[in-house]
Amino acid sequence: MNDRLKQVEAYIGRMPSLSTTVAKVLDICNRPDTSPNDLNRVIALDPVLTGRVLHLINSAYYSLPDEVTSLTRAIIVLGVNTVKNLALSTAILEALSGGGNSRALSMDEFWTHSIGVGVIAKSLAAMKGVPAIRREEYFVAGLLHDLGKIPLNVVFPEDYRRVVALLEEGTAGSSSAAEEQILGLDHARIGALIADKWKQTEAMREVMRCHHTPSAAKEEWGPIVTIVGLADDCHHLFRKVRVEDGFPSGDPRLARLWEEAGMDAPSVAALRDAVSEEIERAKIFLSIAGKG
Repeated sequence: MNDRLKQVEAYIGRMPSLSTTVAKVLDICNRPDTSPNDLNRVIALDPVLTGRVLHLINSAYYSLPDEVTSLTRAIIVLGVNTVKNLALSTAILEALSGGGNSRALSMDEFWTHSIGVGVIAKSLAAMKGVPAIRREEYFVAGLLHDLGKIPLNVVFPEDYRRVVALLEEGTAGSSSAAEEQILGLDHARIGALIADKWKQTEAMREVMRCHHTPSAAKEEWGPIVTIVGLADDCHHLFRKVRVEDGFPSGDPRLARLWEEAGMDAPSVAALRDAVSEEIERAKIFLSIAGKG
């Protein structure tokens, strides 16, 4: 296992770093006195990043009534935190674009799931009363929660085919359990290493490390980790069960979802209906990440 971990660490060491601009964005947004002009000055240094952020802001995902043509206006309309998260998510999607599609893991399915979890996490955050200014953080956390799968898929392609096969058989439980069984490592542990490389916030690191085991997260970040874990379960459930079929009353995972999120079958179905269209809109993140 130590040899496998060393191989993964070497791969992560070769992964592209986030741009200097993004690093500055994260740094400046950690300061309590950051103003829209402060953030504008940093992002404006990178014309490509500026273009992507403005493209996203003017996309169907936000459906703003008027076109936003300047970063300063975007920051005023959406807030410093939202624009920071847009810059971060587009930079990470660009850094990872195309990674490992020839291996066992379908990157199209990977990013579709990631987008779905992000949208559901944001919706659950709203249901839980999280202030609107912080909900975009839940979307980004859901978007990035499974990043640790990418190095495992690339470094151990044959073994990861066995992981995928176990999951398709339905005998392994979670993807983390299947990875541990075959590799002795799981994507949650590897995700934490990626978070460290890219100097992510402690909250984001805890989401990557503990979304399958929220009780293991540091208490301060328990709420966001729990919501992303619930969103992960919800998205898997939504792909397996049609609303018109109802929900299996004997499903222990569904019972846990109900208990932790305070939902019943009708509210789960309503959540699925509410987020399906937003998931389609959110896919703009994927298309913009591949553009210059």
